[in-house]
Amino acid sequence: MSLEVSGLDAGYDGTPILRDVDLSVGDGEIVGIVGRNGVGKTTLLKAIMGLLAPESGTVRFNGKDLTHESADVRARGGIGYVPQGRDVFPGLSVEQNLTIGEGIGDGDKTRYEQVYDYFPILEERADQDAGTMSGGQQQMLAIARALVGDPDLLLVDEPSEGVQPSIVQSITEDLKRINEEFGTTILFVEQNLSVIQGLSERCYAIDHGTIVDEIAGDAVSDRERLEEYLVV
Repeated sequence: MSLEVSGLDAGYDGTPILRDVDLSVGDGEIVGIVGRNGVGKTTLLKAIMGLLAPESGTVRFNGKDLTHESADVRARGGIGYVPQGRDVFPGLSVEQNLTIGEGIGDGDKTRYEQVYDYFPILEERADQDAGTMSGGQQQMLAIARALVGDPDLLLVDEPSEGVQPSIVQSITEDLKRINEEFGTTILFVEQNLSVIQGLSERCYAIDHGTIVDEIAGDAVSDRERLEEYLVV
């Protein structure tokens, strides 16, 4: 088992957000976290990444208990993170942004060649300031930055947010290729139905900070079942 989260409670300044969350993601799986705005999806990814300390529960990755480890320890342990809103460094060049991702994983292996194969525009614009790129290009850069250090697990928060539909389709296909060609395990948060159905092998639905359903197999293609957790 790649990732195991058990009994996870977390929140901000004493306000509980996540309550008794259990989930698991096996090696090489692509798993989605679905739910409406404000139900705890981003908080869950932050807690898994170590950007938010849990109040109780455990996070285990590849058999290691990471519950009380910092985000940089988790990154060196092979977890890459693509935050919501991309969060690239706008004043740095594309190439400088990518070098920051070298700290993911514990080896010296980097994936620049493959990253440029997936996202050729990043190689073309290596010297361009990241802040001058479009939203879709910045999203590609954020994914590439997380990928360049060859992570075992990629956490991706809302890859479709603020990105035009044609680029969303491309990013969905790129994430599938990354999974197929590298065996990278992917856990992603999303509200875009086409991305969820096009990418995930199974999903966890979250509501009010609690996992309320697991959607697997043919059920992922059931639009009405997914919309139950996405439509306000």
